[in-house]
Amino acid sequence: MSADAAPTQPLHALRTVRDLVRWGASEFNRAGLVFGHGTDNALDEAFHLVLWSLKLPFDLPAVYLEANLTEAERMAAIDLLQQRVRTRKPAPYLTGESWFAGLSFEVDERVLIPRSPIAELIQARFSPWLKNEPESILDLCAGSGCIGIACAYAFPDAGVDLAEIDAGALELAERNIARHRLGDRVAAVAGDLFQPLAGRRYDLIVANPPYVPAAEWQALAPEYRHEPRRALEAGADGMDVVDRILREAPEHLAEEGLLVCEIGGSGEEFLARYPDIPVSWPEFEKGGDGVFVIEREELSAWLEACGSE
Repeated sequence: MSADAAPTQPLHALRTVRDLVRWGASEFNRAGLVFGHGTDNALDEAFHLVLWSLKLPFDLPAVYLEANLTEAERMAAIDLLQQRVRTRKPAPYLTGESWFAGLSFEVDERVLIPRSPIAELIQARFSPWLKNEPESILDLCAGSGCIGIACAYAFPDAGVDLAEIDAGALELAERNIARHRLGDRVAAVAGDLFQPLAGRRYDLIVANPPYVPAAEWQALAPEYRHEPRRALEAGADGMDVVDRILREAPEHLAEEGLLVCEIGGSGEEFLARYPDIPVSWPEFEKGGDGVFVIEREELSAWLEACGSE
């Protein structure tokens, strides 16, 4: 009998937290699930879902892994694990919660699941690129609002705008603003990129726009295709929205303002379209890449040079 055809452990034999985590991980691997929305392997994902269903902390002392569960607890955890296999939805869509920069955010299928390496830059207060303490910050293509809200925590004296074109995503961003009680400093703004921000300038603009090439989006695993296509796919080379951001950002950056933008795995496409752009590429200790940084002065000079060619 092949490993794929091996019988699964009877559900009535799953009695402890450890039993459920081990069984869930085995089921995930057997089903060929894909990870990348907060965890990168079956065991961590099963652990997260079991602990979430039991309303237990994720730093649970190991001794409690041997605890016997009530029947209601056991079945709730099993049902959540089976939902993950049956629906192929990423775990945060099943729990309605995702963590970013050490903060909890409400998420659903109207927004991307927070996972940007920009979190590490926020926690480092964008050092060494940000020259001055920002008074105004823009989270462009805000989605859940996680980047802008995390920035509000990092810079407690700054005002933050969350700009988002999708009405459903904007509603969720507003819920997250309320969740973190930041309504006095953080505002959600509806519109297409900079369109609703005429006359406003920012010391810091942080963007996580769509950047996936159309052909690549078509080939994504089912987990990623649960996320809104509008927030992922951006034309043949993935640069359609990034191009607009580069060309429009100088009008909305303060004199010493900084643009931080994620392009993820589309670095080759970015450099093919902009081979001479003078951006910096931060390195991340916690993993991840595909984020560039550029000052307003550098960006304006590059655009002017492009226009004169």
